[in-house]
Amino acid sequence: MTPPRPQPGILDIAPYKGGESTIPGAGRVIKLSSNEGAFGPSPLAVRAMQDAAQDIHRYPDGHATALRQTLADAHGLDPNRLVLGAGSDEIINMLCQAYAGPGDEVLYSAHGFLMYAISAKAAGATPVTAPETDLKADVTALLAGVTDRTRLVFIANPNNPTGTYLTVEEMTRLRAGLPDDVILVVDAAYAEYVGRDDYTDGLAMARDLDNVVMTRTFSKMYALGGARLGWCLAPSRIADVLNRVRGPFNVSVPAQAAGLAALQDRAFAEKCRAHNDEWLKRTQDALRQLGLFLPDGVGNFVLVRFPDEPGRRAEEADAHLKSQGIIARRVAGYGLPDCLRISIGQADEMEAVIAALRDFMGAEDASKETA
Repeated sequence: MTPPRPQPGILDIAPYKGGESTIPGAGRVIKLSSNEGAFGPSPLAVRAMQDAAQDIHRYPDGHATALRQTLADAHGLDPNRLVLGAGSDEIINMLCQAYAGPGDEVLYSAHGFLMYAISAKAAGATPVTAPETDLKADVTALLAGVTDRTRLVFIANPNNPTGTYLTVEEMTRLRAGLPDDVILVVDAAYAEYVGRDDYTDGLAMARDLDNVVMTRTFSKMYALGGARLGWCLAPSRIADVLNRVRGPFNVSVPAQAAGLAALQDRAFAEKCRAHNDEWLKRTQDALRQLGLFLPDGVGNFVLVRFPDEPGRRAEEADAHLKSQGIIARRVAGYGLPDCLRISIGQADEMEAVIAALRDFMGAEDASKETA
């Protein structure tokens, strides 16, 4: 008998592996491997999910009408051009399913989000990477990678795991250099954390241009990763296509309720942003003082490059952190075997990370030196 066979390319997909959550034998675990919100979700969002559980026997509003309208009001957008998904991952997958297939190519930067390649292969398309310069997407390289088979170009801005971003000028040049029939997808999962004047989340481009889609998520700033909730702004024709291929009830009742509540709790979001601004810089400064290289990253994480020296390599740093109950993220799968990605957690958690890496690098505690 001939067994069932999946479509060509499916078995070439390396399944996505999330950040580790446990350390065997450890007591307290500090999980900084998945860029989750340091304080968890807004209490209003938690309460909204609990209340929504009373109606869990009802199907959700398949159009997520209230949530789309709230997002539209918050950003000055047409709600008919917003599409929601079970995380922005689902939207990435839908875009590949709808616009790429066998013989087509999906282009992204060398250290881009792993889901771009997975979604491209699942659709039968070929993922293509463009080299980066100094751990940053290179517009010239991306445009050089475009062929007559390119259907989608994904750019995470800022990028995970590097934390680097393209400026407004660079994004404008990228879009201007693409053929009109190629969709530029701006993955702005970490946009809420970025306050740089030269940064763009792609919203204005997606609002004004016919071949740009911007995706966002509630998993990072709003800490609703477990609820699975994301959204995109797309040109009307693309939004129509996505609504034809998505599941009719793809966003659950609790997720819609949590999203609405999270958007309303502005004070909590500001608290999270201020904490991240402080500890991102403090962590970057402290680890650079240890002689470690960190790119000028934004977002709610740092990428740390370790030297290629016995006793100081990334895998040894990872083991040392785990011995202290701290879980970072190995990023060899992104082509960065000499690096660890460390999420920004609460203050005591980041102090523990800095102390553990100071011990690992054999540095003296600066506070003791000056005592």
